Amino acid sequence: MERLALRYVERFATTRGKLADYLVRKARERGWAGEGDVRTVAEDLAEKMAGLGYVDDRAYATARAAALTRRGLGAGRVTMALRQARVGVEDVAAVQPAVARDRIDSALGFARRRRIGPFAPAPVEKAQREKHIGAMVRAGHSFALARLIAFADPGQTIDLDTASAIGPCGDDEPC
Repeated sequence: MERLALRYVERFATTRGKLADYLVRKARERGWAGEGDVRTVAEDLAEKMAGLGYVDDRAYATARAAALTRRGLGAGRVTMALRQARVGVEDVAAVQPAVARDRIDSALGFARRRRIGPFAPAPVEKAQREKHIGAMVRAGHSFALARLIAFADPGQTIDLDTASAIGPCGDDEPC
């Protein structure tokens, strides 16, 4: 099982939780009986790998959050992806300031790729604008920021002061 763990961490950036899940799955595929015992052994081995420096949840969270933000995803989707990767709450909280700081650039990058608002080739109708807002909200951006961008006319520059005034979770939305 230790060889499996070493092989996995040499090939992939991972978290303790993902490594433990991988080891449990591989043990189950090989017919290792006793789910509770397998889980304990896998978690202990993941902790050992973290102690040796092969697994670093904070570094994983930082790199993953930066990559997702560059792809144009908002704070909601970044947080969800990190939680699915079984990153701890304290490590997720540590990367939130960087995600919040880059939220406007991320939203504008998403809008540019999807041709929303100021990046649209022509003015859009109400139904299409609502779809654009929905796409931005599903991408994890706050409704207020998505609305600000989607309602911009093609070629119009976004007032960054207005966008900065919108909190990372929107005007009245709790984070």
